[in-house]
Amino acid sequence: MLVVLLIMGLLVGLVSVVAQPGARSLLQVEAERLAQLLELAAAESRLSGKFIGWTADETGYRFWRVNKESGWSEIRDNDLLRPRSLPPGTTISSLRVESMPPQGVMRLEFNPYVQAPAFTVVLSSGTERYLVAASPVGEVRAIEGTENQHGKL
Repeated sequence: MLVVLLIMGLLVGLVSVVAQPGARSLLQVEAERLAQLLELAAAESRLSGKFIGWTADETGYRFWRVNKESGWSEIRDNDLLRPRSLPPGTTISSLRVESMPPQGVMRLEFNPYVQAPAFTVVLSSGTERYLVAASPVGEVRAIEGTENQHGKL
C-alpha cells in the first residue's frame, strides 16, 4: 500500500511539473499580449483622435489618455487597455524608440495625427528574452531574442 502511494505521489509530482508552463512560454504569452495591446492603443489613438500613452515599471504597465480638462489620466474604462501586472519573475528591461535618445522612464506616446514611431520593448524572465518590436509602418510583433538583435529588426 505504501509503495503504491509513493508511486502515485511521484507521478502526480511529475505531471504537475510537466503541466506547469515554463518561463519561456509565460514570457512568450506576455510578449504577444503586450504586442497586441500596443497595436490596439495605436489604432485607438488614430480612431478616437486622442493621444494615448503607455508606461511601464517593475511590476506592470498601464495605458493613459489625454483629456482636455485634466491632461493625462489612466485608462480605467476600457477592459482591454486596463492596468496589467507582469507574471512573477517577468520584467520589462528596456524600451528603445527610433530616433530618440534613451529615456529614464519607459513611456510611449501614440499621436493620432502621425504614424507611431518604431520601437522595441524587451521583456525578460531569467535568461529568457522576448522583444516586442514595432516597425516604421506600425506592425507590432513579439519575437524571441536578445537586446543585441535590436539593430536587425
